Amino acid sequence: MSLMEHGVVRPVTGVAWTSNTSTCPKDFTLISITEDGATANFTRSFAIKSGYYLCYSKDLTGGMVVSDIQLISDKDSIPHGYCYIAEHLEAKASVWKKKRVCVRIVPVGSVDTAVLDIKVTSKSKMMLQHYTYVGDIHGYVLWCRKGHFSSPTPQAKPRSVSLDLHRLSFEQPSAPLPLRPSNPLPPLPNGKLSQRRHTLQTQDNLDKTADCSIQGITALDGVPFSLHPKFDIQANGTALQLNSQLNNIRIKSFQDIENEYNYTFAVEESAAKRTRPSVPTGSAPSAQ
Repeated sequence: MSLMEHGVVRPVTGVAWTSNTSTCPKDFTLISITEDGATANFTRSFAIKSGYYLCYSKDLTGGMVVSDIQLISDKDSIPHGYCYIAEHLEAKASVWKKKRVCVRIVPVGSVDTAVLDIKVTSKSKMMLQHYTYVGDIHGYVLWCRKGHFSSPTPQAKPRSVSLDLHRLSFEQPSAPLPLRPSNPLPPLPNGKLSQRRHTLQTQDNLDKTADCSIQGITALDGVPFSLHPKFDIQANGTALQLNSQLNNIRIKSFQDIENEYNYTFAVEESAAKRTRPSVPTGSAPSAQ
Protein backbone atom coordinates (compact mmCIF):
# COMPACT_ATOMS: atom_id res chain seq x y z
CA MET A 1 0.00 0.00 0.00
CA SER A 2 1.45 3.38 -1.01
CA LEU A 3 1.94 6.39 1.17
CA MET A 4 -0.94 8.18 -0.54
CA GLU A 5 -3.31 5.41 0.50
CA HIS A 6 -2.09 5.66 4.08
CA GLY A 7 -2.80 9.42 4.07
CA VAL A 8 0.89 10.47 4.38
CA VAL A 9 1.74 12.36 1.20
CA ARG A 10 5.35 13.40 0.78
CA PRO A 11 6.22 15.90 -1.98
CA VAL A 12 9.02 15.60 -4.51
CA THR A 13 12.04 17.61 -3.36
CA GLY A 14 14.46 17.05 -6.23
CA VAL A 15 14.68 15.70 -9.81
CA ALA A 16 17.86 14.70 -11.66
CA TRP A 17 19.38 12.66 -14.49
CA THR A 18 21.56 9.66 -13.67
CA SER A 19 23.42 7.07 -15.73
CA ASN A 20 22.63 4.06 -13.55
CA THR A 21 22.10 2.99 -9.96
CA SER A 22 25.77 3.54 -9.09
CA THR A 23 25.66 7.22 -10.06
CA CYS A 24 22.19 7.78 -8.61
CA PRO A 25 22.43 10.07 -5.55
CA LYS A 26 21.46 8.92 -2.10
CA ASP A 27 17.76 9.21 -1.18
CA PHE A 28 16.82 9.34 -4.90
CA THR A 29 14.50 6.86 -6.59
CA LEU A 30 15.53 5.79 -10.11
CA ILE A 31 12.71 5.33 -12.67
CA SER A 32 13.96 2.31 -14.58
CA ILE A 33 10.61 0.99 -15.97
CA THR A 34 7.80 2.93 -17.59
CA GLU A 35 4.19 2.48 -16.57
CA ASP A 36 3.52 0.36 -19.67
CA GLY A 37 6.43 -2.02 -18.98
CA ALA A 38 9.20 -0.58 -21.20
CA THR A 39 12.71 0.32 -20.16
CA ALA A 40 12.89 4.00 -19.19
CA ASN A 41 16.38 4.45 -20.64
CA PHE A 42 16.70 7.81 -22.40
CA THR A 43 19.24 6.89 -25.09
CA ARG A 44 20.72 9.50 -27.44
CA SER A 45 20.40 7.31 -30.54
CA PHE A 46 19.64 3.76 -31.55
CA ALA A 47 23.32 2.96 -32.07
CA ILE A 48 24.22 3.88 -28.50
CA LYS A 49 22.88 1.37 -25.98
CA SER A 50 23.90 3.25 -22.82
CA GLY A 51 21.75 6.18 -21.85
CA TYR A 52 20.44 7.85 -18.73
CA TYR A 53 17.47 7.61 -16.39
CA LEU A 54 15.25 10.02 -14.55
CA CYS A 55 15.33 9.98 -10.75
CA TYR A 56 13.63 11.97 -8.01
CA SER A 57 13.89 12.46 -4.26
CA LYS A 58 11.40 13.02 -1.44
CA ASP A 59 13.90 13.88 1.27
CA LEU A 60 12.68 16.95 3.18
CA THR A 61 15.94 17.54 4.98
CA GLY A 62 16.76 20.58 2.84
CA GLY A 63 13.39 22.23 3.47
CA MET A 64 12.64 22.68 -0.26
CA VAL A 65 9.97 21.13 -2.52
CA VAL A 66 9.34 20.96 -6.28
CA SER A 67 6.23 23.02 -6.97
CA ASP A 68 6.21 22.57 -10.77
CA ILE A 69 8.00 20.74 -13.57
CA GLN A 70 8.17 21.72 -17.26
CA LEU A 71 9.75 20.65 -20.53
CA ILE A 72 11.24 23.36 -22.74
CA SER A 73 13.11 23.25 -26.04
CA ASP A 74 16.62 24.54 -26.58
CA LYS A 75 15.23 27.58 -28.43
CA ASP A 76 13.06 28.70 -25.48
CA SER A 77 14.39 30.65 -22.52
CA ILE A 78 14.00 29.11 -19.11
CA PRO A 79 11.01 30.53 -17.18
CA HIS A 80 11.56 32.83 -14.24
CA GLY A 81 12.06 30.96 -10.99
CA TYR A 82 12.91 27.65 -12.71
CA CYS A 83 16.19 25.79 -13.02
CA TYR A 84 17.46 22.84 -15.04
CA ILE A 85 17.59 19.55 -13.18
CA ALA A 86 20.95 18.23 -12.00
CA GLU A 87 22.96 15.65 -13.96
CA HIS A 88 24.69 12.79 -12.13
CA LEU A 89 26.21 11.01 -15.12
CA GLU A 90 29.28 9.03 -15.95
CA ALA A 91 32.36 10.74 -17.35
CA LYS A 92 31.56 10.27 -21.07
CA ALA A 93 27.77 10.45 -20.84
CA SER A 94 25.72 13.50 -21.80
CA VAL A 95 22.06 14.55 -21.86
CA TRP A 96 20.07 15.31 -24.99
CA LYS A 97 19.90 19.13 -25.14
CA LYS A 98 17.08 19.69 -27.62
CA LYS A 99 14.55 19.34 -24.80
CA ARG A 100 15.38 20.13 -21.20
CA VAL A 101 13.57 19.33 -17.96
CA CYS A 102 13.33 22.29 -15.59
CA VAL A 103 11.74 22.51 -12.16
CA ARG A 104 10.65 25.22 -9.77
CA ILE A 105 11.99 24.67 -6.25
CA VAL A 106 10.51 26.68 -3.39
CA PRO A 107 10.64 26.51 0.43
CA VAL A 108 8.34 23.92 1.93
CA GLY A 109 6.47 26.47 4.03
CA SER A 110 5.68 28.82 1.14
CA VAL A 111 3.26 26.56 -0.79
CA ASP A 112 0.35 24.24 0.00
CA THR A 113 0.56 22.14 -3.16
CA ALA A 114 3.57 20.60 -4.88
CA VAL A 115 4.61 17.78 -7.21
CA LEU A 116 3.81 14.54 -5.40
CA ASP A 117 4.91 11.92 -7.95
CA ILE A 118 6.57 11.53 -11.36
CA LYS A 119 5.75 8.83 -13.93
CA VAL A 120 7.20 7.93 -17.34
CA THR A 121 5.34 6.16 -20.15
CA SER A 122 6.23 5.17 -23.68
CA LYS A 123 5.16 7.46 -26.47
CA SER A 124 1.73 5.88 -26.98
CA LYS A 125 -1.92 6.62 -26.31
CA MET A 126 -1.71 5.48 -22.69
CA MET A 127 -3.24 7.94 -20.22
CA LEU A 128 -2.58 8.13 -16.49
CA GLN A 129 -5.45 9.07 -14.23
CA HIS A 130 -4.90 11.91 -11.73
CA TYR A 131 -1.62 12.80 -13.49
CA THR A 132 -0.79 15.90 -15.52
CA TYR A 133 0.86 15.66 -18.91
CA VAL A 134 4.23 17.47 -18.83
CA GLY A 135 5.50 16.68 -22.33
CA ASP A 136 7.27 14.14 -24.52
CA ILE A 137 11.04 13.84 -24.60
CA HIS A 138 13.14 11.45 -26.69
CA GLY A 139 10.44 8.84 -27.21
CA TYR A 140 8.95 9.00 -23.72
CA VAL A 141 6.10 10.94 -22.08
CA LEU A 142 6.63 12.63 -18.73
CA TRP A 143 3.77 12.87 -16.22
CA CYS A 144 3.48 14.44 -12.78
CA ARG A 145 0.91 14.45 -10.05
CA LYS A 146 0.27 17.62 -8.04
CA GLY A 147 -1.71 18.10 -4.87
CA HIS A 148 -1.60 18.87 -1.19
CA PHE A 149 1.16 17.28 0.84
CA SER A 150 1.70 16.46 4.47
CA SER A 151 3.92 18.97 6.23
CA PRO A 152 6.77 17.40 8.16
CA THR A 153 6.17 17.35 11.91
CA PRO A 154 8.98 19.10 13.78
CA GLN A 155 10.85 16.76 16.09
CA ALA A 156 11.89 18.03 19.48
CA LYS A 157 15.61 17.91 20.10
CA PRO A 158 16.58 15.87 23.17
CA ARG A 159 17.96 17.96 25.99
CA SER A 160 20.36 16.65 28.59
CA VAL A 161 19.73 17.61 32.20
CA SER A 162 22.93 18.86 33.80
CA LEU A 163 24.14 17.64 37.16
CA ASP A 164 23.68 21.08 38.67
CA LEU A 165 19.97 21.20 37.79
CA HIS A 166 19.53 17.66 39.06
CA ARG A 167 21.24 18.60 42.32
CA LEU A 168 19.08 21.69 42.73
CA SER A 169 15.92 19.62 42.33
CA PHE A 170 16.68 17.03 45.06
CA GLU A 171 19.13 18.59 47.50
CA GLN A 172 18.50 21.20 50.18
CA PRO A 173 19.32 24.74 49.11
CA SER A 174 22.65 25.92 50.44
CA ALA A 175 23.15 29.16 52.35
CA PRO A 176 23.69 32.18 50.10
CA LEU A 177 27.24 33.39 49.80
CA PRO A 178 28.07 36.91 51.02
CA LEU A 179 28.04 39.59 48.37
CA ARG A 180 31.37 40.88 47.20
CA PRO A 181 32.44 43.07 44.27
CA SER A 182 33.49 41.20 41.17
CA ASN A 183 36.44 43.52 40.56
CA PRO A 184 37.69 44.83 43.92
CA LEU A 185 39.99 47.81 43.85
CA PRO A 186 43.60 47.13 44.92
CA PRO A 187 44.88 48.84 48.08
CA LEU A 188 46.30 52.34 47.76
CA PRO A 189 50.05 52.30 47.11
CA ASN A 190 52.47 53.80 49.60
CA GLY A 191 53.84 57.22 48.85
CA LYS A 192 52.41 60.53 47.83
CA LEU A 193 50.28 59.50 44.89
CA SER A 194 47.24 61.57 44.02
CA GLN A 195 43.81 59.96 44.06
CA ARG A 196 43.15 60.93 40.45
CA ARG A 197 46.37 59.34 39.24
CA HIS A 198 45.58 56.20 41.17
CA THR A 199 42.07 56.07 39.61
CA LEU A 200 43.49 56.48 36.11
CA GLN A 201 46.00 53.71 36.68
CA THR A 202 43.27 51.41 38.01
CA GLN A 203 41.01 52.10 35.01
CA ASP A 204 43.93 51.53 32.65
CA ASN A 205 44.61 48.14 34.22
CA LEU A 206 40.97 47.14 33.82
CA ASP A 207 40.96 48.08 30.14
CA LYS A 208 44.01 45.96 29.35
CA THR A 209 43.39 42.44 28.18
CA ALA A 210 44.72 39.45 30.03
CA ASP A 211 47.03 38.46 27.21
CA CYS A 212 48.89 41.78 26.84
CA SER A 213 52.05 41.38 24.85
CA ILE A 214 55.28 43.33 25.03
CA GLN A 215 54.01 45.59 22.25
CA GLY A 216 51.63 47.28 24.74
CA ILE A 217 54.49 48.44 27.03
CA THR A 218 55.32 52.14 26.76
CA ALA A 219 58.22 54.23 27.99
CA LEU A 220 56.18 55.50 30.98
CA ASP A 221 55.51 52.02 32.36
CA GLY A 222 57.28 51.56 35.70
CA VAL A 223 58.08 55.27 36.17
CA PRO A 224 56.76 56.44 39.58
CA PHE A 225 54.51 59.46 39.56
CA SER A 226 54.03 61.87 42.44
CA LEU A 227 52.94 65.48 42.86
CA HIS A 228 55.39 68.24 43.62
CA PRO A 229 55.22 69.28 47.29
CA LYS A 230 54.19 72.76 46.12
CA PHE A 231 50.90 71.37 44.82
CA ASP A 232 50.29 68.81 47.56
CA ILE A 233 47.31 70.12 49.51
CA GLN A 234 47.70 67.79 52.47
CA ALA A 235 51.42 68.55 52.87
CA ASN A 236 51.19 72.36 52.65
CA GLY A 237 47.89 72.80 54.45
CA THR A 238 46.60 75.18 51.78
CA ALA A 239 43.17 73.61 51.56
CA LEU A 240 41.42 76.58 53.23
CA GLN A 241 43.16 79.05 50.95
CA LEU A 242 42.17 77.13 47.82
CA ASN A 243 38.59 76.80 49.02
CA SER A 244 38.33 80.57 49.53
CA GLN A 245 39.72 81.18 46.05
CA LEU A 246 37.28 78.72 44.54
CA ASN A 247 34.37 80.39 46.29
CA ASN A 248 35.33 83.75 44.76
CA ILE A 249 35.11 82.37 41.23
CA ARG A 250 32.00 83.67 39.49
CA ILE A 251 30.50 81.56 36.76
CA LYS A 252 29.34 83.84 33.96
CA SER A 253 26.32 83.18 31.80
CA PHE A 254 26.22 83.48 28.06
CA GLN A 255 24.50 86.88 28.29
CA ASP A 256 27.14 88.16 30.74
CA ILE A 257 29.90 87.20 28.33
CA GLU A 258 28.07 88.89 25.44
CA ASN A 259 27.62 92.12 27.45
CA GLU A 260 31.24 92.21 28.63
CA TYR A 261 32.98 91.38 25.39
CA ASN A 262 30.52 92.80 22.88
CA TYR A 263 32.24 94.83 20.16
CA THR A 264 30.39 96.59 17.32
CA PHE A 265 33.41 97.37 15.08
CA ALA A 266 32.06 100.92 14.65
CA VAL A 267 35.53 102.45 14.36
CA GLU A 268 36.51 100.04 11.61
CA GLU A 269 33.29 100.64 9.71
CA SER A 270 33.67 104.44 9.87
CA ALA A 271 37.28 104.16 8.71
CA ALA A 272 36.25 102.00 5.81
CA LYS A 273 33.59 104.52 4.75
CA ARG A 274 36.01 107.41 4.56
CA THR A 275 36.94 108.55 1.04
CA ARG A 276 40.61 108.48 0.30
CA PRO A 277 42.10 111.84 -0.93
CA SER A 278 42.67 111.91 -4.64
CA VAL A 279 46.21 112.39 -5.87
CA PRO A 280 46.60 114.63 -9.00
CA THR A 281 47.81 112.67 -11.95
CA GLY A 282 49.48 115.64 -13.74
CA SER A 283 53.13 116.70 -13.14
CA ALA A 284 53.88 119.49 -10.60
CA PRO A 285 54.69 123.00 -12.06
CA SER A 286 58.38 123.72 -12.30
CA ALA A 287 59.89 126.59 -10.20
CA GLN A 288 60.56 129.83 -12.06
